Amino acid sequence: MGLQKAAQVVIGAQFGDEGKGRLIDYYAAQVGRDGLVIRFNGGAQAGHTVVTPEGVRHVFSHVGSGAFVGAATFLSRFFVSNPILFLKEIESLAGKGVEPSVSVDPQSPVTTPYDMMMNQIIERERDTGRHGSCGLGFGETIERNLRPDYAVTVADLVDQSALADKLEVIRREYVPARLARLGFADAFRRNTDLLLSNAILERFIEDAGRFLRLTTIADSRTATAGRSLLFEGAQGLLLDQDRGFFPHVTRSNTGLRNVLTLAQELELNQLEVTYVTRPYVTRHGAGPLPHELPEKPYPGIVDATNVPNDWQGALRFGWLDLDVLREAIAGDLAEAEQLPGLFLKPRLAVTCLDQISDDRVTYCTAKVLRQTSVGEFMMALTEAVNLSEREFNQDVTRAKKAAQAGPVFITDRGRPGHVLLSIDDSRRLAGAEASVVDLLAMPAEPEIEFDPPRLRGPLFRTDWR
Repeated sequence: MGLQKAAQVVIGAQFGDEGKGRLIDYYAAQVGRDGLVIRFNGGAQAGHTVVTPEGVRHVFSHVGSGAFVGAATFLSRFFVSNPILFLKEIESLAGKGVEPSVSVDPQSPVTTPYDMMMNQIIERERDTGRHGSCGLGFGETIERNLRPDYAVTVADLVDQSALADKLEVIRREYVPARLARLGFADAFRRNTDLLLSNAILERFIEDAGRFLRLTTIADSRTATAGRSLLFEGAQGLLLDQDRGFFPHVTRSNTGLRNVLTLAQELELNQLEVTYVTRPYVTRHGAGPLPHELPEKPYPGIVDATNVPNDWQGALRFGWLDLDVLREAIAGDLAEAEQLPGLFLKPRLAVTCLDQISDDRVTYCTAKVLRQTSVGEFMMALTEAVNLSEREFNQDVTRAKKAAQAGPVFITDRGRPGHVLLSIDDSRRLAGAEASVVDLLAMPAEPEIEFDPPRLRGPLFRTDWR
């Protein structure tokens, strides 16, 4: 394969909120200031929480989750930049003694205040038919940027006069037309004072200028030269725009697709891909949730990040379905099968194990609801997902079976909070101890049979109403 050019990749395997930030922090701690976290999808609606061993907490949105240990950030062209919320995050990090280095691709789409306002107006007008949204304008940005006359990228922020002209066209032409097409023309008239406010337009131009002063514009090759690369995903595989439960999905590819495009451009030939899940499933916002529960499944669950809000409501919970997990990961790994000379080392990380009560985990496998010990649960996960090392090129078509080293528990300040499967070492997480769990099989608990909802795969559609 020649010279190894490798990168770490962290991808959520559920509906988001799996603990991706903690895993990026884990990998970034191993490379320190040589690290560069690449945001390859999503935008400011991501909320990746990292808590340092000293108890300093931050919810990362733009800035990569490796910033606490000195890793820089690159916002790729697949990431949507929001100058307003970027500045808030930089201010928050400054109060914690962190001044991140951030570079951004000039082709990165930009969220304007009109996208944020339209997003909230549209979700409010949908009432009980809401798609599920953070209310931060991410999807509306993608929709608007499909039309060249109204598209705004980071490169467009440089000329403030031209930017002001484009924003004027957006608010007077595009916004009313977009709302009318969705059947919400009256909403524009009710919100005219807000949507046509000159103060909002002028403030955004100021924010755009500050955004440029705090970042460096660079393409992917320039930004990544000489760095240890960590790709940080947003949301999760079950929210992917091509594989999720449409229309309750995000407007991005949440798996490997964008990573593979960038990997080809950067001539990478090895990706160590970590898929992340909790031992249960969460969903914040509207949409299907297989095996949904009326309340949190374990009393030890504490989530200070996903608090109830006007756009997503309260955090929802469900049992983990190992078959849905396997299908989602297998479908994502299949993206790489046509790429020549690419070696994939997939892993599975399970977070929040410290929240499990009495060492008993409830989960679904083969249409059966089971309750077992944590150790037996990990064995079931290993067998169900069956991750293997894969080398894809024109001559090699079969996957090489990985040597199974078993799960490695990574403790979080003395508590077994996380575990990596199919990992060949026991490196430390920010200095925390690591130990191997005993996988001696325990007697199975009584089983309950039922027929769960299934992940259907790609759905064809033409309208993102």
